[in-house]
Amino acid sequence: MFGNFFKPKNVDSERVPPGQVLTEKFPVLTYGPTPNVRPEEVKFEIKGQVEEPKTLGWEDLLALPQSDLTADFHCVTRWSKLDVKWRGIRVPDLMQQVRLRPQARAVLVHCYGGYTTNLSLDDFLLEQNLLAHTLFGQPLPRDHGGPLRLVVPHLYAWKSAKWVRGFEFLDREELGFWEVNGYHRRGDPWKEERFSD
Repeated sequence: MFGNFFKPKNVDSERVPPGQVLTEKFPVLTYGPTPNVRPEEVKFEIKGQVEEPKTLGWEDLLALPQSDLTADFHCVTRWSKLDVKWRGIRVPDLMQQVRLRPQARAVLVHCYGGYTTNLSLDDFLLEQNLLAHTLFGQPLPRDHGGPLRLVVPHLYAWKSAKWVRGFEFLDREELGFWEVNGYHRRGDPWKEERFSD
């Protein structure tokens, strides 16, 4: 049954975290209905512990520096896909538009459909993190989070939230949807931080 889906041969142990199996496909896992948001409808909010809240439209986002990212993608359900190719806005480039207040410690990622996930600023502000609108050279499909998805390659994939509509900066950690429902607050695949204690 899984012969065509998983390809465990030639596993590169330096790239595949413990407990993971490689796949050549890109599975779609979603909780709840898939939002239908057209790019021109995007209103990306930046709020909370910031000096000035902002709302960016699709054209505003495309006017920011655009970058390519090739990164491995690890799902908490134990599959990994190597060399996923994204394009979008690097988080540090986006954050050039934002002045955080000194008390900012964490970010809550808000998504269309009501989903949230949390990240510490240390995990969020890394150079490799991307607000992606393109996957393998094509507009990001709805099933994979289009029109806009956060990509956080060093953590399990639920932190790479789909259908992102904004960032809320907080002075303390506030757990998101899966974290409240038993997933680990951080989700490092190399430490197998799958579930809360």
